[in-house]
Amino acid sequence: MASGSVFQDSPTVNSVSSAATIGDPTFRDLNDIYYADTCEPLTEAVRSGAIQMSALARGHYPGQPLRPNEVPGLRTVGLWDASQQQDWGLDWHRNEGIEITYLARGSLDFAVDDREWQLQSGQVTITRPWQRHRVGKPNVGPSRLHWCIIDVDVRRPNQQWIWPDWVALSNDDRQRLTELLKHNEHPVWPAGRDMDDTFEAMAACVSRPDTRTRDSRLRQLVSRLLLDVLEALEKQRVVLDEKLSSARRSVQLFLADLDNYLDHGWTLTEMAESCELGRTRFAQYCQEITNMSPTEYLTSLRMQRAAELLLREPDLSITDVAFKCGYDSSQYFSAAFSKYHRLSPRAYRTARPAD
Repeated sequence: MASGSVFQDSPTVNSVSSAATIGDPTFRDLNDIYYADTCEPLTEAVRSGAIQMSALARGHYPGQPLRPNEVPGLRTVGLWDASQQQDWGLDWHRNEGIEITYLARGSLDFAVDDREWQLQSGQVTITRPWQRHRVGKPNVGPSRLHWCIIDVDVRRPNQQWIWPDWVALSNDDRQRLTELLKHNEHPVWPAGRDMDDTFEAMAACVSRPDTRTRDSRLRQLVSRLLLDVLEALEKQRVVLDEKLSSARRSVQLFLADLDNYLDHGWTLTEMAESCELGRTRFAQYCQEITNMSPTEYLTSLRMQRAAELLLREPDLSITDVAFKCGYDSSQYFSAAFSKYHRLSPRAYRTARPAD
């Protein structure tokens, strides 16, 4: 592992807005639009001098800006070096591309979806486009972390991945790498010496004051990194699950997030369109996943939320509870609640004291 610093005369964080800008990649999920993460806590840590960072970026990622035609599809590449415990972390977020990180030194708490790891030096993480993940619990500790995010133009789980045309892998290797990244659910792997060397070479490239050949160097190094990842995953005999990129997976993700949007007046058509499916196919997948129709599943979530609100927020009126659960009419809400819980909302609040 290279031990020298790459920070002398290196690109450092510039002025970066935390707000999304027009043209930044987005992911439409349910009633919201997700923007790629801005890494604002990292930006603030660099500004305050709590951490060193060397990075190149485009969009609203922190770092020196990549030129418009430089390594198209590369969203950000760089590293941070934290010599002591930090008072910040990267809370749950999503990135528009494939994110590959490598922990060269230290340890880090890392989570993807509902699983957690404590990363050790020499481990690499790979998250799929728009996969929900977190770094720190809640803060990050002393660590040297490299990263690279490559946009493959995915905005839905079942869309085809489109690699930048400069990626120097054969068609067969591209297809195999796509298969390995797209269809496995395990995000943490041992890196190996080759990947360590590649990330350190990328860090050195990022820090070079001479930018004349940087575009060519980065194209070669990112391609080399992808080849390193392919070879590492082949050695691990990855277990693949094609369901991770299927239409069923889109419905599964939709349903998993639905309880965050219960105040919206969902129709079956809207729910199906959110997954880019027809009503019949969406309903079939929902039945398979939940053993309920879409309407039954939505109602069950709303009734559970209503019960929580009635008990935990006693100052909320019945009408307010109805609105928060997606009902336009308190009368209709009360009738639905009484049918589901066998008590009226008012009686439920009186009979079931809050925990």
